[in-house]
Amino acid sequence: MSETAVDLSSESSDTSETVESSADVIVVGAGPAGATTAYYLAQAGLDVLLLEKTEFPREKVCGDGLTPRATKQLVDMGIDVSTDNGWLHNKGLRIIGGGVRLELDWPELSAFPDYGLVRKRADFDEILARQAQKAGARLYERCNVSGPVLDDRTGRIIGVTAKLGEEKRPVTFRAPLVVAADGNSTRLSLAMGLHRREDRPMGVAYRTYFTSPRHDDDYLESWLELWDTRGTEKKLLPGYGWVFGMGDGTSNVGLGILNSSPAFGELDWREVLKSWCANMPAEWGYTPENMTDPIRGAALPMAFNRQPHYTRGLLLVGDAGGMVNPFNGEGIAYAMESGQLAAGVIVQANARLTPAGREKALQAYPAVLKDVYGGYYTLGRAFVKLIGNPKVMQLATQRGLTHPILMKFVLKMLANLTDPQGGDAMDRIINGLAKVAPDA
Repeated sequence: MSETAVDLSSESSDTSETVESSADVIVVGAGPAGATTAYYLAQAGLDVLLLEKTEFPREKVCGDGLTPRATKQLVDMGIDVSTDNGWLHNKGLRIIGGGVRLELDWPELSAFPDYGLVRKRADFDEILARQAQKAGARLYERCNVSGPVLDDRTGRIIGVTAKLGEEKRPVTFRAPLVVAADGNSTRLSLAMGLHRREDRPMGVAYRTYFTSPRHDDDYLESWLELWDTRGTEKKLLPGYGWVFGMGDGTSNVGLGILNSSPAFGELDWREVLKSWCANMPAEWGYTPENMTDPIRGAALPMAFNRQPHYTRGLLLVGDAGGMVNPFNGEGIAYAMESGQLAAGVIVQANARLTPAGREKALQAYPAVLKDVYGGYYTLGRAFVKLIGNPKVMQLATQRGLTHPILMKFVLKMLANLTDPQGGDAMDRIINGLAKVAPDA
């Protein structure tokens, strides 16, 4: 039993319960955030339970495109991201809008690789979960967590209840720390009284797959013009469409929309996606008969829309803590980064000699997140408000894309790709803006 382990018999609110297993840390959800958290905790020698409600391989709604930020995280975890291992590499981002087609290579930086990746989420998530297992994490699949177990005296979370396996057997898992990596819905956070902040941006993403000759594209492709065609006047929507070649004979085609437009709750986004695809060149094959998967959608919780990120023994990572980048809708890189940060805090807390010392270390987690992302996310919230105005969005699309140097700056800003120390003038401007912006 580690120093942070608790005496299960003395803290149980139900002495008749059967504890399936106990550990130093429970991680709820084995997506990118949870698997990364579990990997780093296990690497540090902690006993970790990783609880996943489904069974691998399993599908998730995503664009499947990874920027260099996510690529770095995979490399840090020791994952082979070579093309020989099934990863499709990309050189950068192709932006289309305002009659302009612009290809921007990923920047050459010391902090991040100069290439991105594409991998289906069904494969991607399992690769991360298995890597966590190899590091020593104990993975339970088909384990649907139903709620927290709280200490009657302190109100701290000391475990979770769950339904396990096909038979949905009621079980209890115990640990003095729990990490919520259960996505946007994060039932565990809600049960602990942590609700979504309505003053933070929210997005949705819808995507499908088509068999297409464009499957082997070496650029991620972003279309900046999505139109609301209701009524007599077309209106530009605050969002973008994407086309990502999967390298397997198919393209992932989708759209992401922000809630900063009145149209957010009014349009049927599946129909918007169908209409957009219908206007694509016929030779690309984005037609109903070539669709290989149904259109599926998911929420994009942005800019710390659930706080605090630590309370009473519970830490939030990834979508559970609203860590999607409001500039570009990217979530995987931030899920993995927050998992690494949370694991680092937990490892340090575990080494403290007193309960008070451990708690002090854990309470630093929200400040760590705000130091890393707070100012940048504040800039992102301002960006979301700006592009919610169709006139601003139209002006940016028509004027900005004709200036390649400006667009290089925009790419670095939107993808959060700068060198933290040194770098070029663009890096220093972006880093400076993020530093002076408030981190609320």
